[in-house]
Amino acid sequence: MKVLVIGSGGREHAIAAKISESPRLEKLYAAPGSDGMSSIAECIPYKVTDVTSIVDFAVKEKIDMVFIGPEVPLLLGMADALLEKGIMVLGPRKDAAELEGSKAFSKGIMKKYGIPTGAYEVFTESQDALAYLETVSYPTVIKADGLAAGKGVIIAENKEEAQSAVRSMMDDRVFGDSGAQIVIEEFLEGEELSLLGFTDGKTIIPMVPSQDHKRIFDHDMGPNTGGMGAYAPAPIGSSTVMEDAMEKVMKPLIAAMAKEGKPYCGVLYAGLMVTDQGIKVLEFNARFGDPETQAVLPLLDSDIITITEAINRGTLAQTEIKWKDKSAACVVMAAKGYPGSPVKGDIIHGLEDEVGGTFVFHAGTVKKDGIFYTNGGRVLGVTALSDDLKNAIDLAYQRVGKISFEGCQFRKDIGAKAFK
Repeated sequence: MKVLVIGSGGREHAIAAKISESPRLEKLYAAPGSDGMSSIAECIPYKVTDVTSIVDFAVKEKIDMVFIGPEVPLLLGMADALLEKGIMVLGPRKDAAELEGSKAFSKGIMKKYGIPTGAYEVFTESQDALAYLETVSYPTVIKADGLAAGKGVIIAENKEEAQSAVRSMMDDRVFGDSGAQIVIEEFLEGEELSLLGFTDGKTIIPMVPSQDHKRIFDHDMGPNTGGMGAYAPAPIGSSTVMEDAMEKVMKPLIAAMAKEGKPYCGVLYAGLMVTDQGIKVLEFNARFGDPETQAVLPLLDSDIITITEAINRGTLAQTEIKWKDKSAACVVMAAKGYPGSPVKGDIIHGLEDEVGGTFVFHAGTVKKDGIFYTNGGRVLGVTALSDDLKNAIDLAYQRVGKISFEGCQFRKDIGAKAFK
């Protein structure tokens, strides 16, 4: 099969690496891809937002299957456009991707169908939101309604922080039109769990549970990022918790979307909080998580092309999906200045120094004259696979220790919660 991956980050590098293992693969392309991916995929210089050019390329090159990594092309209708040309896609149609595109839409679906989540209110005027802040308990959560690259969620410890968040989103438009509408939500206490699932709109099959690390500094301190590391399987995803998540969240959500006339096919990401009152949904994403993918996909022991074919044909219920009896850990190495204004152009040293059982996924790099340089906020995702989680974490940090660039930031406590 000829396969095309859309995107250029660490998540897409991990997806491309898994596809490259398939015996059914004939040729792999990436748009735009990256210099880090170029050893396994032919990179085509189209922006992920250039739906027309990408669809035209897929038709011209007789691409059989397209994996859409980022959320933006999904919300631009890329999956719809490809499906109309008879090309198989991993990624939901535009109306189903609204689960990620609008937090208000997502919350409304959960409320309507009794899917457990925090109490919330939606606002389109800052003065109404500010007035509401006088009535809530703290901490509270302020969310930009639209896409904000994983940074549109502020946990406000007090009223002053909440007011500042509302004004920056709604009046100053720090997230552009994504903050024109906001959601103010109950703060949920517990331990976070990331659960991804493959779904054909009728059946949903879970992947191994994982846990992300959103804050920039150790011990969950500092501002939110796109994610500083992940590990899988996460012990918080016990058999009881997984059963709860499937029966109360994942299956009801897929049934709800079908009932709404917006069948959801592709990969569903549920950000969950395991609380004393049971499992609750923090958010849904319409694609593979980043960096969870870098820890989850290396554990997949089935052919991802065959899984995607079953999703497109509606035969996922008859498809067996196997996982390796191993653990994986991913440590993100970020540029100086991230998550604010990352510094670009620093030489990356030590990429050639290998450690057995580890992989380096390129998230924000560029290659010039045979040398890799930093070219984004999250630069690398260093992943290790091993028989147990402690060893996977140790191996990942061994590999991290061999890589360096000016001002490099990484957390030193990835996976620590697993041993508490």
